[in-house]
Amino acid sequence: MDQPLAPNAEMPRQRPQLPSWTLTVADAFDITPQMRRVLFSIDRFADFTYKPGQDIVFFLPLENGETGRRHYTIRNIDRDAGTIAVDFVMHGNTPGPNFARQAKAGDTVEVKGPRGRVVFNPEADWHLLTGDETCIPGILHILETLPPGARAFAFIEVQDAGWHQRVETRANVAIEWIHRGDVPAGPSSVMLDRLAAFALPEGRGQALIIGETSNVRAQRHHLIGRGLGREQIASEGYWRPGRHGGHDHVDD
Repeated sequence: MDQPLAPNAEMPRQRPQLPSWTLTVADAFDITPQMRRVLFSIDRFADFTYKPGQDIVFFLPLENGETGRRHYTIRNIDRDAGTIAVDFVMHGNTPGPNFARQAKAGDTVEVKGPRGRVVFNPEADWHLLTGDETCIPGILHILETLPPGARAFAFIEVQDAGWHQRVETRANVAIEWIHRGDVPAGPSSVMLDRLAAFALPEGRGQALIIGETSNVRAQRHHLIGRGLGREQIASEGYWRPGRHGGHDHVDD
């Protein structure tokens, strides 16, 4: 017989019930040497709504014949063409890059979403965005869709200049590409060191912190220590060493 929960016990986190969609590949091409864009048409396109910064969950084939969940941020949407774009970091022989590498017109894939809370807050006076290579699609899409007059600062950690992309925005945006060079991607102080030297602007800000989970957590703690309220920080771990698929909610 199931035992009742203790009065103060927390219920386990439940995955939200997300709408399902069938995506059909329309085109695929490289954006940079290590970033590939896939354009999709989508069933029930008129019903598809999202906020820049949100992702969709792909169900991709694994080597063992099963299907695995992989989260990819929506890069943009073209209502006139009826397509959405998703950019894939081509970081080896893993399900996401393999899918993007082999994608051809007419291929289909099942997804769920959109989901995610790392989105623009119009009530904030200024906005701080940080992330690594995996976060480029989300960060750039948010910057490109900011309203005129919005003030934003973006720090993006990459290996080198080969990852840079141009950004067109109507907002007041300062973007800095931080090169880590030979430092391996993953847990490090590269972004935290830059953040520590950043003078927080006056007014009530919003911080969108994404990337490797331990780095996200360290940056969140740093900003809280400098006076930002927890409700001013939306933070999510996109990946961590040894984990395959999924995102980490960073709330502590």
